[in-house]
Amino acid sequence: MTHDMLQQAASNAMAIGPAVLLQGIQVQRPIDVVRAPALSVDDKRAILAAWASDFYAVDSQPALRQLPGTPEPVWIDDVQSARRELDRRYGV
Repeated sequence: MTHDMLQQAASNAMAIGPAVLLQGIQVQRPIDVVRAPALSVDDKRAILAAWASDFYAVDSQPALRQLPGTPEPVWIDDVQSARRELDRRYGV
């Protein structure tokens, strides 16, 4: 019973985590996160890492990801490309 409650809590946190960071910011594509001046580098990294995770994979289409609040799914390659661009911009 406790394990189920912990699993549910973790799922809820994953579902709203990136959405909390994106409040008030229009994001349609992963590169929009990289370009968002209102976000810190760490927040951008966290959002893109979450977006890349299997938690946001579209059912029956594992190459697509969709964050809550985004208009449509994007390719995982686009998320990975945005992560590389973030690293390039900030010298990581």
